[in-house]
Amino acid sequence: MSSGERARLRAVTGDDLQRFVEWFNDPEITRGLSRISPLNIEEERRWFEGSNEKDIFERPLAIDALHNGVWVHIGSCGFFNHDPVAHQAELGIVIGDKRYWDQGLGTEAMRLLLEYGFQTLNFRRITLRVLEFNQRARKVYERAGFVLEGRLRQDAFRQGKYWDTLVMSILRSEWQVDSPKEG
Repeated sequence: MSSGERARLRAVTGDDLQRFVEWFNDPEITRGLSRISPLNIEEERRWFEGSNEKDIFERPLAIDALHNGVWVHIGSCGFFNHDPVAHQAELGIVIGDKRYWDQGLGTEAMRLLLEYGFQTLNFRRITLRVLEFNQRARKVYERAGFVLEGRLRQDAFRQGKYWDTLVMSILRSEWQVDSPKEG
């Protein structure tokens, strides 16, 4: 669907589901996500079947990384809460395979996701939410051009403590300023 030098986005398939179950049952991965309860393969299959019924604006995408000449599934991303009148949506992204953390793949996947959202889906505005302690994700979002819009105080409970949720956004006009120019 959308490819960069080291990352690509593609449709989620049934073959991806077991990896999702493994990732979303890892507390280190889910610490920064909205999902905190354990997940089993039956739940994930029902989710997958339901996701195929969603409109194109909210279908999940798999993130693959190029490793030794082979594409390896490392995460997922997508849009939700699509507002067709305001031409906006919220996004979520996760690199579930921890072996690929801190290699710039989240940044490349985010670039591909924004390109898809702005150029293909015709969004005007894209938002996201991130827990205040998630510095790795915040750096990716800031590099992509997201700006802080607000703070939901003590909005999430993780590891025995309440945390603020940061709301960030990027407008198509801001993204176009930073995107590579056609030449």
